[in-house]
Parts: sequence; C-alpha cells; structure tokens
Amino acid sequence: MAIKNYTSSVDIYTSLGEIQGALARTGAAKIVVDYEAGKPTAVTFVLDTPQGIRGFLLPACFDGTERVFKKQKLKLDREQIERTAWRNIRDWVLAQIALVECAEVPLDEVFLPYLTDGKGTTLYQLYESGRMPLLLGTETSSI
Repeated sequence: MAIKNYTSSVDIYTSLGEIQGALARTGAAKIVVDYEAGKPTAVTFVLDTPQGIRGFLLPACFDGTERVFKKQKLKLDREQIERTAWRNIRDWVLAQIALVECAEVPLDEVFLPYLTDGKGTTLYQLYESGRMPLLLGTETSSI
C-alpha cells in the first residue's frame, strides 16, 4: 500500500492554511510557520494549558517522506514529496482534533510528543535520546 496522499495535488499552502485554521479553532494562541529557502518546514503553535503556556512543534518530515517514496518506488518529485508530507500532517492534525472533540481528551495531551523544550527539541526527541527517561516500574500488570 502506497503512502497516504502520495498523489495529492493540493498545494502545500492550502494544507498549511487548513492546519493553521484547525489549530486556531481549537485553542491555539499563536501559530508560527518556519521556513527554509522560502518553503515551509514546520508549524509551531502555542497552547494555554493547565500547566501554563506551552509550545508544540510539528515538522514537515520531508526526508522521511522521501525515504518512503524511494522504498515504495514512487516517482521522486520534490514538490510531490512536500505536498504529501504537508497533506499527511493536515490529516493527522484533523484526526487528533476529532479525538479531542469526541473523546474529550485535552488538546495538549494528543500533541504531547510534540511539546517543545523552548529550544526546538520535542518531548519525544528528548525521550528517544535518553535525556528524559520515563520512570516505569518493572511490573507490567498495569499494561
């Protein structure tokens, strides 16, 4: 099965606008788009959480999308890779917001892996690098 949205013709700025609109409607206090060479590469947004103001970073992951295109022997077209990456982020954000709406899950909970340390590093990246280990018991009875 090919990567989702690999044939998308939706302009990256349309997907980006839909992401921004969805985040704004669900409580984002600030939304910033990062650019490199005139192309958007990430969306950072701020939520006012019970723990205070927190930032979240959603990177576009072009390199990962390109690796999937290569693995699946899809045509390596940089613009298509970018459209696919942004469309998939858009779909994921909308799915997370739907979970917030129907399961009454807090917005900051569904975006928790993308919580930043204020320096551009996400919570998941800190965890993955071992700089923020989770304290887990040795018992698995709660799993």
